[in-house]
Amino acid sequence: MSYYLRRYWKIILFTISPFFIFVFFPYHNLNASDLSYLNHLLETANQKKLHEDRYWSILLHYKKSIFGIKSLIDDPNFFLAPDGKINPKSELEECIRSFFSGTLKESDPLICKFIARYTWLKEELAVDPKKVPVFECKKINKVNAKSASLSFPTYYMNNPASMFGHTLIIIETEYPNKLLYHAVNYSAFTEETNGFLFAFKGIFGFYDGFYSILPYYTKIQEYSDINQRDIWEYKLNLTESELNKMVLHIRELEKISAKYFFFDENCSYNLLFLLEAGRPTVNLTDQFGQFVAPIDTVKAIKKAGLIEKSVYRPSKATKINQKYKLLTKKFKYTAQKIIDGQQKPDHILTMDIDDEKKIIITDYIVDYLQFLFVKRKLSKCEYQKILFQTLKVRSKLGKARDDLYKIKKPNSPENVHSTRRMSIGSGVRGDKTFYEFSYRFAFSDLIDTDYDDSHGIQIELGNIKFRYDYREDQFELKSFTIADIISITPYDHPFGSFSWKVNFGLSQKMTSEKNESLMWKIATGAGLAFYRPFPGLFYTFLETELDVSGILKDNYSLGGGISAGLIKKITPWWKFHSFAKNMYFEFGERYQETSLTLLQNFRISQNNQINIELSGIDRFSEFENIAKIYWYYFF
Repeated sequence: MSYYLRRYWKIILFTISPFFIFVFFPYHNLNASDLSYLNHLLETANQKKLHEDRYWSILLHYKKSIFGIKSLIDDPNFFLAPDGKINPKSELEECIRSFFSGTLKESDPLICKFIARYTWLKEELAVDPKKVPVFECKKINKVNAKSASLSFPTYYMNNPASMFGHTLIIIETEYPNKLLYHAVNYSAFTEETNGFLFAFKGIFGFYDGFYSILPYYTKIQEYSDINQRDIWEYKLNLTESELNKMVLHIRELEKISAKYFFFDENCSYNLLFLLEAGRPTVNLTDQFGQFVAPIDTVKAIKKAGLIEKSVYRPSKATKINQKYKLLTKKFKYTAQKIIDGQQKPDHILTMDIDDEKKIIITDYIVDYLQFLFVKRKLSKCEYQKILFQTLKVRSKLGKARDDLYKIKKPNSPENVHSTRRMSIGSGVRGDKTFYEFSYRFAFSDLIDTDYDDSHGIQIELGNIKFRYDYREDQFELKSFTIADIISITPYDHPFGSFSWKVNFGLSQKMTSEKNESLMWKIATGAGLAFYRPFPGLFYTFLETELDVSGILKDNYSLGGGISAGLIKKITPWWKFHSFAKNMYFEFGERYQETSLTLLQNFRISQNNQINIELSGIDRFSEFENIAKIYWYYFF
């Protein structure tokens, strides 16, 4: 023993020295009164069980699961206690020690970094400023928030994934120009350009999501001009006190990361904590499970009574399209020649038409030129040359009527149906009666009455269908669609492009043995579409399809063909879709399949629809008629 004392006596003396105690146990360096008051605050917090308080869970983003309590924030910089992510009590006690030990200075960065926690604990513990100095965060005072809004950029053509939408919170200040407001955003940080990898990593949480505060004008440019999204803004009815609490929490989250999951812990879900921090009496985050669509969060916020009013902000693309619809075919041709530099803009002044039509042509050219320049489809030299010449012509035509370009407000996001769908129905196939039940995970289809018929967007995920054959007393899986995505964009449109589709999943199909069997199916298509108010949206696709099953010859069947269809929204509550398809399967199992389908959908209420389907199919030289009627319930 004496040997070890002689060998390590310096280390032993160091560990009991004042220096060691000061460095490694700083709270023991407090004088008796400070230490006594700190212990009093810790005891008060324990008696009040503040670590179990819902507001503490909101501030730290704690959620209960079968594995216990854990914060959804993954950034270690967000916590003061080493086990703060999984231990609310430990984090609370460490915050009290850090904030109220009497060692803080006014310039200490801890005050601003954890200002929401600091402010709440100061109030809940009724901290005596005579015993412990209390401070404010001057950076927060500079924000000078006056009100807040929720911003929801909607979907846009040729991008079905955008149907999920996005949300951000706008902090409005004293600036008269709203573009100078602050935009609070949560999004995944990635430079990934491969679409499949982006989707895979986003679904399984391989990306870090960051909270950021940006000038609103940068987001307006991103969604309204570049990405062609209309924006809905929802004024929040937060009181001054509630707004201040939300701003404090936003400050704590700035540049903090949390794992991003596309289906649940996404851009919209994580912003709900900010609203709960402002008004803790609303419970938003507990309403959602494994799937959170941004559009559903808007509905939840409205249901909670947080929305005062809504404002529709049409995108640049929508404004351009409104002008385009007012042009005749001849005027569209003239405008395009001027945009392409094949004709001088002053040609418009020589046209034998009234000034209003000339105004529409020039206004369309100006807006479309600006759009092309932003998209980098025009050089700066070309853009300036044609734009200045067109503006010179426009200056000679006077002011346009105030309502000339009036845009019809579309159905607002909070008024469309919910994301998931359940359906029950009955049908007749030949002389057989059957019943069907289906569940669809998400989201919408071409026959949906909530969306216009000027373009078609469908994104169906996880659609499973069961059928019961009454005569055969047989219950079977009819189909399981993993993904069925269709994008139909009018080609003769300012933002026109090719239409496309992809379908992947399991489905029952007739075989050469005259029996139906489940097969894996992957189908793709590309085509063109054209829209007129009457008859509607017409499209045609060149399609390919691969079926895989052990019952098929060589275990597969591969073919191609053509399809065509027409979509028309007859009334706000009635939509019509008819289409025909002819497929030739020339590899593996060989056969021809021809089908004709007529669909009609009737909106009964926001979350209830009636769907009627009539179809005829000719396969393996056998023709059969099918009639179905479904009740759709969205939830």
